[in-house]
Amino acid sequence: MQDKPNILVTGATGFVGARLVGHLLAANYPLRCLFRRAEPGLPKGVDAVRGDLLDPQSLSGTFTGIDTVYYLVHALDAGVSRFARRERIAARNFVAAAEQAGIRRVIYLSALGDDAALSEHLRSRQDVERILRSGRFETTVLRAAIVIGAGGASFEILRFLVKTQPVIPALDGLQTRCQPIAIDNVIGYLAGCLEVESTAGQSFDIGGPEVLSYRQMLERLARVAQDVNLYFPVPFFSPWLASRLIGFFSPVKSSVALALMKGLGSEVVCRDNRIRELIRQPLIGYDEAVARALRERKAQLKSAEKSKTAGRGPTFKGVSG
Repeated sequence: MQDKPNILVTGATGFVGARLVGHLLAANYPLRCLFRRAEPGLPKGVDAVRGDLLDPQSLSGTFTGIDTVYYLVHALDAGVSRFARRERIAARNFVAAAEQAGIRRVIYLSALGDDAALSEHLRSRQDVERILRSGRFETTVLRAAIVIGAGGASFEILRFLVKTQPVIPALDGLQTRCQPIAIDNVIGYLAGCLEVESTAGQSFDIGGPEVLSYRQMLERLARVAQDVNLYFPVPFFSPWLASRLIGFFSPVKSSVALALMKGLGSEVVCRDNRIRELIRQPLIGYDEAVARALRERKAQLKSAEKSKTAGRGPTFKGVSG
């Protein structure tokens, strides 16, 4: 049996990255994870290396011996006026280091959206796509809309709005269509790309089985979360104010929330479903994805409370992408 390739995961402690690392470890892939700040709480068996994609000198040796890299980083927490530039710089530094090391494949989780009125967040994701594709390696791009899962920024924003708004505001943007996808299905597609070599160098839209408006998503989340109470009623809707409240009352940073909410008017629906034939998996419906996310979030909060009571500090997972 041929040895499995060495894999590097960037963004390994984020919402998607942490789940992907666990999945790949269970499948016995040799893993290396890149982190920027303090030593992350990564599982045993992971080779953790410190480096910053904004600092090319810090990447020395990071890609040595690596076959495939998952590119799961973003800079939304840098603020609306700065994140796009930082994401372009990070992507260019990555390409230079990966080319020098002879990386064979890169798998990038991008965002759906192809109209002329894209938000800065969605445009930045597409800019990063183009930069990665300029490299001398095969880049697989998976484009997703809202990912439903505990700790995911988009899900936390939806949950916050349901929890705090006495009524859903009458905004034109809430009629925009979206094709949400469960985090378990995202992980299935990301990991499946390693097994299906024909995905190398290709771009795919990934989505769940339903296309919903943002209003429908809010209404159905409210129905699934039957025990949600309105504890901070806001009788009007301001993206800026909502982003500040989200930053205060949830694990999502205000800068991340504002960047994502500015994309409310961009339709994000799959234009092709080729990936479903190449990587087969049961697609999880929206209501079930929400129910799973709420159960996981409840378990995370319970674990954090136990840790706090025991004097160890909170253990709630960080939010990303």
